[in-house]
Amino acid sequence: MAQVILGENEGIESALRRFKRQVSKADIFSDIKKNRHFETPLQKEKRKALSRRKKRRFRSRAQGQ
Repeated sequence: MAQVILGENEGIESALRRFKRQVSKADIFSDIKKNRHFETPLQKEKRKALSRRKKRRFRSRAQGQ
């Protein structure tokens, strides 16, 4: 859980910026998006297969260079 403690002379804008940075670093938004809707086992397997294909394609490009 992301938490920001406001400094004595710190503005709300800089605290908000630090909070956003912590949230993005902790991958909170990706977890929220992933759990937003129920995913059937078939949909889950399709998503994972697509991810594996993308990773494989990226790795083959990196090795070819």
